[in-house]
Amino acid sequence: MKQKFFYFLLTLLMPALAFAQGGAVQNASIPKDAPVNVRMTDFKNNELPNEIVIFRSFANGREYQGLTDSTGRFSIRLPSGDKYELFILGFKDSTSYNVLDIPALTGNSYYKNPFKIDIQFLPAKSFVLEDCNFETGKADLLPEAFPVLDELVAYLNRKDDERIEIQGHTDNVGTAKSNQVLSENRANTVRNYLISKGIDPNRLTAKGYGFSVPVADNKTAEGRAQNRRTEVKILE
Repeated sequence: MKQKFFYFLLTLLMPALAFAQGGAVQNASIPKDAPVNVRMTDFKNNELPNEIVIFRSFANGREYQGLTDSTGRFSIRLPSGDKYELFILGFKDSTSYNVLDIPALTGNSYYKNPFKIDIQFLPAKSFVLEDCNFETGKADLLPEAFPVLDELVAYLNRKDDERIEIQGHTDNVGTAKSNQVLSENRANTVRNYLISKGIDPNRLTAKGYGFSVPVADNKTAEGRAQNRRTEVKILE
């Protein structure tokens, strides 16, 4: 899993942990894992549905994941005697959030009450489609673009309440008019691909910006490469 620390505001709340160990219970089926309840909201305490939280084991690297429901909640059970790093999954990337420590159990003890984790989070409002490349001066997609677009399809299927603007951007090589047309055509090519994969056209807006919104210096090849991009903006 690719890890990236997003460049947007993220509020962290330390998880409220609660557990109780029962005593002297003679039962071979006593659970040696722990229940964990997760709740995720934004800064205004609005529930965040369809968000994925991943728990990665410190001991063996195994990953467990949960998906928030319409109330921003999910429950999961995790093996005890381990620490877990929490990640909030975005588009192709993840934000490291916190660490959950679930101490080992001994004898007939068990976790009666769940660990409670309250997450306050601000999802990304835009992201660049890395490797969404086109033929030079054209709106024809190169082969490396299809995997990332398929990941965008999966993301949109999960976040089925979101509408997006697909933004085409170019460098400053050529005229403003030709770059404006090229950026519009490229944005529409991406939109058409998403529609062909079953995404509702009403959720997709395509817009070209030409070279009017650079993110780097067009005086260098590296800067021009960064400016040639397809960006996705989440619409309200």
